[in-house]
Amino acid sequence: MGEFDLISRYFHRPARRNPLGVGDDCALLAPAPGRQLAVSCDMLVEGRHFLSTVDPARLGHKALAVNLSDLAACGAAPLAFTLALSLPSADETWLAGFARGMWALADAHACELVGGDTTRGPLNVCITVFGEVPAGQALLRSGARAGDDVWVSGSLGDARLALEAFRGTLALPADTFAAARARMETPTPRVALGRALRGIASSAVDLSDGLLGDLGHVLAASGVGATLHTAAILPLLAAGPSACDAAWALTCVLAGGDDYELAFTAPPGRHDAVEAAGRASETPVTRIGRIDATPGLRLLAADGSPLQQRFDGFDHFA
Repeated sequence: MGEFDLISRYFHRPARRNPLGVGDDCALLAPAPGRQLAVSCDMLVEGRHFLSTVDPARLGHKALAVNLSDLAACGAAPLAFTLALSLPSADETWLAGFARGMWALADAHACELVGGDTTRGPLNVCITVFGEVPAGQALLRSGARAGDDVWVSGSLGDARLALEAFRGTLALPADTFAAARARMETPTPRVALGRALRGIASSAVDLSDGLLGDLGHVLAASGVGATLHTAAILPLLAAGPSACDAAWALTCVLAGGDDYELAFTAPPGRHDAVEAAGRASETPVTRIGRIDATPGLRLLAADGSPLQQRFDGFDHFA
């Protein structure tokens, strides 16, 4: 099977948003009047972002999900994506599974594949996603203000829990490991929540490298600090407190990475609106702290005392 046979068999579909279809040198996209294009790109590398044993359908899902999560953090609606795929060989069983997982998520979000590239090499998946958002309404990292509440969506830390089980650091019951592994390999992009938060949230970021690391980007961009309550954050570990000891639980929820939830801020007067956005998007939301005028990130223990332990978010080159 040659390169163009591979593309035709597994990655070709008619595209409504690109009048040229797949196969020309460029896709032509135009946002609706009064809207802006939101564009993001993420790469997944075998051995760095996923294990060689991952089910290809789950990898297809995750490759697109991590990009849709960026659109969610911007409050954008998905439009289309491109796929660059490096493969050691044209394994038809693997390709069929990968495409199945990718197409299922793409169809769920009406997001079309409009181009890309394939080549022989180490397994590497790179997707660029395009969305649209009403002009001037995009959620940004730079909008947090002193007095805002800090919120997160969904659950945190389970992907890190699964990773440590793979590493042999933690021993988990089979059902707990299976659930944590599913969170790591098939994250849920919070696209509906991001759109529901337009006009409500003052800032947002998606959690790919851990809560503290990614929230730190918001604080830096906004020129503010934050105080977080670990008593509100620890219960967000879906596996529950019995999955590991308290120290590991804190590490997982604060600096785990691969959660692909949203952290966002909103004025305290919009509390009811935030909760309504969560209900409308069928996404749990939890208030975990506040934004401070003083720079820096402060963690409070359950008794209100400062937590001195240091947690670092994920960094590829640290």
